[in-house]
Amino acid sequence: MSYAITLTTHDNQQIDFTCEPEQTVQEAAEEAGFFLPALCKVGSCGSCLGRCTQGDYHLNRYSPSLLPENAREHGDILVCRTHPHSDLHITAPYNASQIQSAENALRDAEIISVELIAERTTRLVLQLLPDPEHGIAFEFEPGQFVELEVPELDLKRAYSIANTPNWAGRLEFLIRLQPLGQFSSYLKETAKAGQRIQVSAASGTFGVQEQSLAPRCFVAGGTGLAPFLSILQRMADWGEDHPTQLFLGVNNEQEIFCQDELAALEQAIPQLKIEICVWKPSATWTGFCGTPADTLRAYLATADVLPDVFLCGPPLLVEAATHIAVDAGINPERIFCERFA
Repeated sequence: MSYAITLTTHDNQQIDFTCEPEQTVQEAAEEAGFFLPALCKVGSCGSCLGRCTQGDYHLNRYSPSLLPENAREHGDILVCRTHPHSDLHITAPYNASQIQSAENALRDAEIISVELIAERTTRLVLQLLPDPEHGIAFEFEPGQFVELEVPELDLKRAYSIANTPNWAGRLEFLIRLQPLGQFSSYLKETAKAGQRIQVSAASGTFGVQEQSLAPRCFVAGGTGLAPFLSILQRMADWGEDHPTQLFLGVNNEQEIFCQDELAALEQAIPQLKIEICVWKPSATWTGFCGTPADTLRAYLATADVLPDVFLCGPPLLVEAATHIAVDAGINPERIFCERFA
């Protein structure tokens, strides 16, 4: 028995296909010629997030940080892990233009630099190599992420792009080094300028809502700053002076990074205000003491106009900040999240 799947995109376009019970919805869509946004296909990156509004299903194993219990209760699913038990109606957070008719091939890139820029934070810079179809150009929107792959080590990890789209094929990433992380070990011990790495097509729907006139509030935990750097640089390049507040949280002063870039953005965007929040500061720290969620609470308590809220960072930060924003009266549809898996 096969089930009918109806998927409605953010721009109200509809695609229909059938899915066998043993297939995931992602697999069935690809068999029908619809390549939905997805990277890992094992429930660890979150690029295939959707919401089931009608029907029964079950989910294979996935990273719990990508789909908290409250999200499950609202019908949020990972399409790559979803098996139907009936006909399904699914809404997707992306436009129909992001659905491809063929799977995107990996692109080859060369490491330009691997630089430790703060305690446990590395900046990785890549240069895409010429491609017969694309040259060195690489299409993405500020806020999106890609999957980096080191085939010889069987390593794949998804990271947000920290720079803006460019014709030079340059990609920058901010990566937190985890004590037992395999990709972290690769960056610390093996990665060197000149080595090759592979890059997936860009994915994800995280980014500003350009049609909204509300102020913007960006809340970043550590390297969750990466997509905001891309978004803010695009705003600066386009002369977009939208009221914007950025809260960047770190554990201690040694983890603060990208201060020069942030200072330049404040100069380029007059209505941008940046607050660095240190959770466990030394006695000499004179800035905000606490988490970016604490700063968000204080900001919303005195805000004349409630902002659109954008969150990127560890799951606990995203969950705490989401609750604070909702308690302050912000419609959940105006809260946009990108969680670390």
